[in-house]
Amino acid sequence: MATTTAVIIDASRCPMCGEPNRCAMETERETGQPQPPCWCMQADFSNAPLTNIPEAMRGMACICARCAAGTPSAQD
Repeated sequence: MATTTAVIIDASRCPMCGEPNRCAMETERETGQPQPPCWCMQADFSNAPLTNIPEAMRGMACICARCAAGTPSAQD
């Protein structure tokens, strides 16, 4: 019998590097406080290696601005 492991997703963290993603939409959802437009609304994602996002996390949490720009994290 196969066992499945639940993946815990923190929508406030980037699924690529684990750093805070600073998503205004997630902050508003969590706090109920209106937020200004999110940084991602004006971001260019053309350099983001989106295929590196683990399959289970796709569409579940926003990537951070550094990963969206395709800039490697200090831990890489």
